[in-house]
Amino acid sequence: MTTDLPPGLTARPLTTDDLDAVFAVYSGAELEDSGHLALEPEDIAGDWARPSFNLATDSIGVFDGERLVGAAEVTRSGARSEGAVRPGERGRGIGSWLAAWTERRATSLGSSRVGQVAPDGSLPQRLLLGRGYTLSHTSWVLELPDGTEIPERPLPTGYTLATADTADREQAAYEVIQDAFDEWEGRVRDSFEDWAATTVRRPGAEPWQLRVVEHDGAVVAASFTILDSQGAGYVYQLAVERTHRGQGLAQSLLADAFGQARERGATRSELSTDSRTGALDLYLKVGMEVTQVWPHLVTDLPR
Repeated sequence: MTTDLPPGLTARPLTTDDLDAVFAVYSGAELEDSGHLALEPEDIAGDWARPSFNLATDSIGVFDGERLVGAAEVTRSGARSEGAVRPGERGRGIGSWLAAWTERRATSLGSSRVGQVAPDGSLPQRLLLGRGYTLSHTSWVLELPDGTEIPERPLPTGYTLATADTADREQAAYEVIQDAFDEWEGRVRDSFEDWAATTVRRPGAEPWQLRVVEHDGAVVAASFTILDSQGAGYVYQLAVERTHRGQGLAQSLLADAFGQARERGATRSELSTDSRTGALDLYLKVGMEVTQVWPHLVTDLPR
């Protein structure tokens, strides 16, 4: 599978044995391009464990001898791609080859459009823009500055906080999160199994990470928090059912999520949101600050 590869390089699908090498490539690129590292090996393992993802057909690695120098994946039925080149290997045409591979794979999956995120102002962003990609939406990473506390907001009468420690609560939390995220135009809904692989079945996951708000015995809001190896309590997902919005449930869940992580050793509090949610102002009002900007770029594919 070496057609059109830069000279001296080979390519093959990734395997689970490549996980550490893929992490080295992706994390090195993230540090180079954004100045921050949030990715963990567990994130990759969770993504690869999703039933909808076939590592043998939906991934590719580029090698210089035995050394992995670039990698890419296509997910969500071809709607989303991810790729990176080891910083010391850039300028050899690897990134362009990987981008072309993801576009071909997305097309073969029947997708009419594929998108990828890249840090604002980075080399990967310039590469994608040069291939004709355009802005779909913008994502922001926010952090709660040292010493800043989000005040606890008591839940309204009739609402209670709970840990989603049963299968029924997990399923209900999944439904609330997916229904809320499905309000975003063009989103591909996750199956429960795909969602679980990156949340409650993520390597090392514990029950406390998934918290829910219940009303009349039904789950109406949910959050999932990751405590990463760098001491950050990262709110990975947070959603409130439409008819229960405007009552402070999101702020209550946010304070709870950060508090749960701090009790377990977190020294920082982070989350990300994007321009489709309309939630940026909420996070700015509670004292969070934007630390990174990640545009989501898309391109139309041949039918």
